[in-house]
Amino acid sequence: MRAVFVDASEELALIMERLKESGDIAVKIHRDADITPAELPQVLDGAEIAIVDHTYLPTEIAKQCPKLKHVVFLGTGARSYMHIEELAGLGIEVHLIRGYGDTAVAECAIALMWAGARGLAEMDREMRAGNWLRDEGMELTGKTIGLLGFGGIAAEAARIAHGSGIKVLAWNRTPKTHPGVTFVDLDTLLGQSHVLSIHLLLNDDTRGFLSRERIAQMRPGAILVNTARGAVVDEAAMVDALRSGHLRHAGLDVFDIEPLPAGHVLTTLPNVTLSAHSAFRTPEASDNLIAAAWAHCRRIAG
Repeated sequence: MRAVFVDASEELALIMERLKESGDIAVKIHRDADITPAELPQVLDGAEIAIVDHTYLPTEIAKQCPKLKHVVFLGTGARSYMHIEELAGLGIEVHLIRGYGDTAVAECAIALMWAGARGLAEMDREMRAGNWLRDEGMELTGKTIGLLGFGGIAAEAARIAHGSGIKVLAWNRTPKTHPGVTFVDLDTLLGQSHVLSIHLLLNDDTRGFLSRERIAQMRPGAILVNTARGAVVDEAAMVDALRSGHLRHAGLDVFDIEPLPAGHVLTTLPNVTLSAHSAFRTPEASDNLIAAAWAHCRRIAG
């Protein structure tokens, strides 16, 4: 049995090599992070396992890879890149990796929250352009953060926020409890949160979950933070709310289209802070990620 890491950055390639153990299956590391889906059949070259970081795997392309039986996706958002049920119909199982970057993503979400509250990105841009922009920020101590969805990342965000004197509310699709977190219904979460941070997995039930109607329910002047998946939010409705001032700011690490195209409307709005889907990118999280990928490969091969 062979595996191919189809779209390895140099950083992840080196970690893959470092964490290889005696007796592991052969993993070919394709050091090209920008391959196209059409190149996948040639890159896989008959391998049974594809390790995928961010390359789209359309079902029609998968049909051209008859020996492919397993996809190890580096993260939880495989549905943004492939149709899991259609692949299953071809006999291809998709394996996800959870929890590897909970702390890293939570820290990024909190950083985007603070940046939005104080307008740091906008002030930085204006000062670089020679302007002395001074604006009144939002003091977050004593305010409320609402966590939309509650898993490992949200739990870490709650820990950090609670330590900063911020009240933590949460809503989850299934009942949960967690120390220091008050779980409420969705209407309460939207209406009372000064900051709404999204922590939902993307699936058919959550696509467009933060709709125009739900954005309208949010507290006027709230900050929206999304480190989950862009498609969870109605992007057009979010843009309208940012333009009108109903939303004070949005801190976004994820987008409907990635990479975000040059000139995209989100790049033109002053009250948006953008990061390039990098919330999980820390050395610690990368080690956890590749260690989990190796564990999947060992289990599959065993």
